[in-house]
Amino acid sequence: MKTPRGLQPLLDDGVIDEVLHRLQSGKEAEIFVIRRGYTVCCAKVYKDVDHRGFHRLAEYQEGRRARGSRDARAMNRRSKRGNKVQESQWKNAEVSALYRLAEAGVRVPEPMGVFDGVLLMERVVDADGDTAPQLGQVTMTAEQAREWYACLVGEIVRMLCAGVIHGDLSEYNVLLDANGPVIIDLPQAVDAAGNNNAFRMLARDVNNLRATFGRFAPELLATEYAREIWALYEAGTLTPDAILTGEFTVEEHAADVDAVLDQIEEARLEAEARQRGREEAEGDH
Repeated sequence: MKTPRGLQPLLDDGVIDEVLHRLQSGKEAEIFVIRRGYTVCCAKVYKDVDHRGFHRLAEYQEGRRARGSRDARAMNRRSKRGNKVQESQWKNAEVSALYRLAEAGVRVPEPMGVFDGVLLMERVVDADGDTAPQLGQVTMTAEQAREWYACLVGEIVRMLCAGVIHGDLSEYNVLLDANGPVIIDLPQAVDAAGNNNAFRMLARDVNNLRATFGRFAPELLATEYAREIWALYEAGTLTPDAILTGEFTVEEHAADVDAVLDQIEEARLEAEARQRGREEAEGDH
């Protein structure tokens, strides 16, 4: 295949040896399968900020600080320099989150370094050695749905204990390898302690997965893991091995409003996720 422009410097410098094929093309980045010596892995080439389609950017950037006052002013003015700083922060957020979460034992692709702005990482494969499918591509039994949902709730807890919230978790950025779910795509990851939207994002992640698995195991739709997890986090008692019940009682006066907002948000997110999946599928053809 023709070498992508973003990967040519890595070939020239001997960082990678061969570009095998494009694996995925999304709104924020393209993923290529590459070879480094005898190792086959993935390279993530980020698209320029002007060509990205990700929405709600300001919501995710809250809490991310520019290194100096000059950079901060440039970002506020949305100058050319500010856009470059913003672009750097966007890429660094995923790299930082991957290393942080891998260290915490979260099931994410193993990061292998960043070269000329390109992230190299483990290629997630299934039991046959083929590229692992997205969760949204798999039909599951009710038992599998319960098992995988419990696994992902546990991973979300482990992430939060490491101070990270995914922020855009859905059936399209969870892969299923031979041992279960693997969480991918983290450029929008946020610092739980530094973002005022942290609970909303956590709830969105949890409830989006709840809707996905609830299609196969309807009883999961009645669970309230997001509120339970956040209550433990706010109380300072959340641990990676916390025993959760999926039950949470909210105050009566807030229940109706919250329920309506949750339903609206879940419907919107599911529509967004499906649209994103269609766009990414179209980009692969």
